Amino acid sequence: MPRIDLGTIEQVNRTGYPAPYATAVAGRWVRRLGPDAGLSDFGVSHVVLKPGAASSQRHWHEDEDEFVVMLSGEAVLVEEGARTPMRAGDMAAFPKGEPNGHQLVNESGADCAFLAFGRAATSDCHYPDIDMHLSGGVFRRKDGSDF
Repeated sequence: MPRIDLGTIEQVNRTGYPAPYATAVAGRWVRRLGPDAGLSDFGVSHVVLKPGAASSQRHWHEDEDEFVVMLSGEAVLVEEGARTPMRAGDMAAFPKGEPNGHQLVNESGADCAFLAFGRAATSDCHYPDIDMHLSGGVFRRKDGSDF
């Protein structure tokens, strides 16, 4: 297996979230490792959260499993009714179809890094805390109206 050199992979902080929901992830920096590694069945991203940043809005997928491995620093896993500290070596799994909205938030004063495994969402994604829903690759308000 070829070694992956993170320094050769573009680090971006783009998001598809509409305003005002994009601000929560402004300090999230992502390197998509799968394409450069030739992976096509699932994605792997190296994610760095700056202090105060979130990995995403709290969400869950109807048809996408997700798995994260903390590499360095610390973040708080925020999910339905729970807040769990996550440190280097900690892992979390989010089975598809389980309505447990989740996100990682860096509440520390230093960067944290983790690997996120999943695949591109092909089904609906739910955001329990905000007026947003992803369906057919398009973000809309929960009543179906456009942003």
